[in-house]
Amino acid sequence: MITFVLSLLVLLLGYLFYSKIIERIEGIDSTRETPAFSMKDGVDYMPMPWWRIFLIQFLNIAGLGPIFGAVAGAMWGPVAFLWIVLGSVFAGAVHDYFSGMLSIKHKGLSITEIVGIYMGVGTKQFMRGFTVLLMVVVGAVFIMGPAKILSGLTPEFASMTFWVWIVFFYYLLATMLPIDKVIGRIYPVFGGALVFMAIGLLIALFVKGYHIPELNFSSIHNYHADSEKFPIFPMLFITIACGAISGFHATQSPLMARCVTNEKFGRRVFYGAMITEGVVALIWAAISMSFFGGVRELNDVMTANSGNAAFVVNEISNSLLGKFGGFLALLGVVAAPITSGDTAFRSARLIVADFLNYKQEPIKNRLFVSIPLFAIGFFLTQIDFSIIWRYFAWSNQTLAMIVLWTITVYLAQERKFYWITLIPAVFMTAVTTTYLLFAPEGFSLSKDISYSLGGLFSVLSLIGFFVYRNNYFKRIPLNT
Repeated sequence: MITFVLSLLVLLLGYLFYSKIIERIEGIDSTRETPAFSMKDGVDYMPMPWWRIFLIQFLNIAGLGPIFGAVAGAMWGPVAFLWIVLGSVFAGAVHDYFSGMLSIKHKGLSITEIVGIYMGVGTKQFMRGFTVLLMVVVGAVFIMGPAKILSGLTPEFASMTFWVWIVFFYYLLATMLPIDKVIGRIYPVFGGALVFMAIGLLIALFVKGYHIPELNFSSIHNYHADSEKFPIFPMLFITIACGAISGFHATQSPLMARCVTNEKFGRRVFYGAMITEGVVALIWAAISMSFFGGVRELNDVMTANSGNAAFVVNEISNSLLGKFGGFLALLGVVAAPITSGDTAFRSARLIVADFLNYKQEPIKNRLFVSIPLFAIGFFLTQIDFSIIWRYFAWSNQTLAMIVLWTITVYLAQERKFYWITLIPAVFMTAVTTTYLLFAPEGFSLSKDISYSLGGLFSVLSLIGFFVYRNNYFKRIPLNT
C-alpha cells in the first residue's frame, strides 16, 4: 500500500509542480487570442469552458487504455507502477501538453501538419498517411469490442452485425456534427462516470484492505506468466500506453486546442487530463494485482481467459461496486472505446481536410472526406481483432516517439530547454525499435540482437539531433 500511496502522491505533485515548469518553458501568453475565437466556424473551432474541455479531453485520450492496458500491464508486477508514474509525469503529460499548445500556436492545426513544420515535408507526408491509418485502425478496433459486448447482452433480438451498424451510425453523427452537438454534451457525462468509477474502486481498495504488492529491489523482476516471450523491456512499455504515454493523444489534443479560450488553461486541460488518466491506470493496476490474491493469481486468471482484460474488469467492478458499479463497468467497457473511436474518425477527417485545405463548414465537404474513411474502417472490422490490436499498440507508441522528437526540435529552434523531451524521445525510440525487432508481429529477432540494435538506433537518433541542432544554430545565429 505504501508504494501505491506514494505513486498517487508523485502523480499529484507532478501536476502541481512539474507542469508549471513545463508551462514556464513553453512561455504562455494569456492575452493572446486563441483559435477558438480567431477561427471560430461553428463546427470544429468553438469556444468552450475549460472544465468541459478537460472532461472531453480525458475521455478522448482514455477510452479503454488506462483500464485494459493497466490490467494487462499488472501481469508484470509492481514495476508497472514505476512506468505509470514516471511515464505520465515526465513523458505522457509533457507530450500531451506540447502537442496541444503547439496546435494552439499554429491555429489549431492537426499533429501531422505540426510535425511537417518542424521535421520537414518528407516526414509530414509520411505522418499524414501513417496517422490517418492509425486513426481508422483505432476506430475499427473500438467498433468490434463494444459491438461484441452489446450483442452478448441482447442475443435474442440484436446480433453483432446490428450493433456494428449502430456504432457506425453514431460515429457518423459524432464525426459530422458540430463538436458541441454530441461530443460537447455527452462526453463530460461519460468522463465524469469514468472518474467516479475510479474513485469508487480507490475507496474499495482502502476499505476492504486489499494487499497491494510493494515495489522494492526484490520485487523488480518479471512476474509475467510467459516471461521469456514477454520481457519487461520493451513489452510493458508498449502494453501500458494510454496510462503512461500514447501517440493517439497527440491526435486528440488539436481537437480541444480549437476550443480552448485561453492559453493558461492548456496546463489544466492537456497536462491535467494525462495525469488523471495516469491515476485511473494506477488504480486499475493496483486492484488487479490485489483482487485475485496477488500478481501470480492475476496471471492465472488472465491466462485462463485468453488475456481477456474485460473479464477482470467486470469481475472487479461487479464485486466491489455492486449493481451501480456493474452499470459503470458497462459504461466504461462500451462507452469509453466508442468515444475514443468517434474522435479518432473525427481526427482523421480533420487531418485529411488540413492536407487538402478543404473547408469543413459545408456538410457535403465533411461527407466527402468522411465516407471513404468509414469504408476503410468497415473493411478493417472484418480482420481478426487481435491482429489489428497488436499493430495498433506498436504504431501508437511510434507516433508518440515521433511527436516527442518534433517537440524537441521545436524547443531547440526556440532555444528553450529541450532536454525535457529529448530524454523521453530517446527512450521511446529504444522502446519502439526494440519491440519491432523482437515481437512476433515484427522481425522476431533474438532478445540480444533486438536490444543491441534498439540501443544503437537510440544512440544514432541522439547524435542526429545534435548534428541538426548545431547546423541549425549555424544557419540561424542567436542574434537573429
